Amino acid sequence: MNILKNITRSMAVMLMILAGAQSCLEKYPGDALPEDAAMQSLSDAEQSLIGMYASFKSSALYSGYLTYLPDIQADLAYAVDGFSNIHGDIWQWNIRTTNEEVEAVYASLYTIIGQCNFFLDKVGKLRASLVDDNEIEHLDSWTGEVYCARALAYSELIKCYCKAYPLTGEPSSPDSRGDDAQAEQELGVMLRDSYYKEEIARRSNLKESWDFVLRDLEKAETMIMEDEDTYNAIWFTRAAAHAIHARVALYMGNWDDAVKYSTMVIENSDAGFRLADANVTYTTDENNRPLSYYQYMWTNDSSFEVIWKVGFNINSYGGALGRIFLNFTNDYRYFYPDYVPATWAINLYGNSDLRASAFFSSESTGYDHGLTWPLLVKYYGNRSFISQAKIYHVSMPKVLRLSEQYLIRAEARCHQRNFGGAQTDLSTLRKARLSAGGNIGVNEKNWLDVISDERVRELYMEGFRLNDLKRWGRGFERKPQTSSLTQGSSLKVEAGDYRFVWPIPNHEIESPGTALEQNPGYMGL
Repeated sequence: MNILKNITRSMAVMLMILAGAQSCLEKYPGDALPEDAAMQSLSDAEQSLIGMYASFKSSALYSGYLTYLPDIQADLAYAVDGFSNIHGDIWQWNIRTTNEEVEAVYASLYTIIGQCNFFLDKVGKLRASLVDDNEIEHLDSWTGEVYCARALAYSELIKCYCKAYPLTGEPSSPDSRGDDAQAEQELGVMLRDSYYKEEIARRSNLKESWDFVLRDLEKAETMIMEDEDTYNAIWFTRAAAHAIHARVALYMGNWDDAVKYSTMVIENSDAGFRLADANVTYTTDENNRPLSYYQYMWTNDSSFEVIWKVGFNINSYGGALGRIFLNFTNDYRYFYPDYVPATWAINLYGNSDLRASAFFSSESTGYDHGLTWPLLVKYYGNRSFISQAKIYHVSMPKVLRLSEQYLIRAEARCHQRNFGGAQTDLSTLRKARLSAGGNIGVNEKNWLDVISDERVRELYMEGFRLNDLKRWGRGFERKPQTSSLTQGSSLKVEAGDYRFVWPIPNHEIESPGTALEQNPGYMGL
């Protein structure tokens, strides 16, 4: 791996995101840029690519809604009595076709897809005009990054706005697997592969939708240059495409491919990936207290474990992930959290689990009821942003991490009845997170509970819980906890509830000339 090359590129991408994002994004609405004047040079292609990356910073996506709303809607957090009512409808399961958060996620993902399609429509003509082999190689690699971005955006749309991929048996059975024939009978998403082509808006079926994602990933895996693979990347690498592929295979019930692609990431020695060890000190914080490699990943947004993150700097960043969990900036004295961790989730962490101290801190709030609670400080904010500019609660979203790949492989191995391999994967992960022990038993009877608990511990408030419950066919029940909001604290959601699937925004359904179908249960809402 050419480390100097990757460092140089990382700096260049950050500078271009800062300098070029706004002007690049302005090209798209209303087709303001004449078609025959678009993407005439390699520099134009680069600016188009950077504009696409800038769109991932949207607060409707990984630095906001797409990361925390699925976990808030599920069972991982409670609204606090006296909260600002932000996302109250989502938490209370009053989910409607006009919900602004649901609309924002949908629109932001299709904006990225539109930018990808714009690039892909234009790249063929530009490539044909190039004569320098090095330029052609770089353009092809950038094209691979665009395919990877489009695959990720579509995968998130399918995850949020479609049912889980049907299985041949019960989700709790290790012998179940993806049922392609049934998936052809379920609604997928509206697929678009061109920026300019006019088509009637209609939804493909679920299998077609996921197959579209897989085709894009296969192109990305072929086209992105291998020597671009590196940890802590802010551009899409071949390893990132493999990581997304493993996730998609898991969601589709293709256990063999889930193991295959997660293994490719885990064993990618050239990229330098390794789990951030919570037992090993890396540096010290502003108060000269030791920071482990694991803590540093959350305080400073940098780690060998990160496969792909959304890149920010103090002059160009997205949403504030930690604001609703802390609201320290109300008076810079007390915390006024809108949401606090669920007791049952906190109790999953044993005394030796070092993730707990990295994620939670017991603090007194400024509310009249004086709630003192383990607040989520995982997204307290990038410490350099705070020290340089007093920008609190802004963290770079670490969308693809090595730990998820271990969890994917462990779950897929359980479906292959390789419980020993799953146990090894989970124990490897836990030994990097616990101060003592880490070994965990996995067998045919307990495997799904073990996987479920470990995914909560490792991926808390990273946007996976709602979809996990949906694909496992599980419901949940909330019971009131200290100073929790009355509305929503007593809630029982059965498995298969239609609201596990978000609605297609109403304005999309009612747009002239469309044939989009609404998800079941949302008619008239």
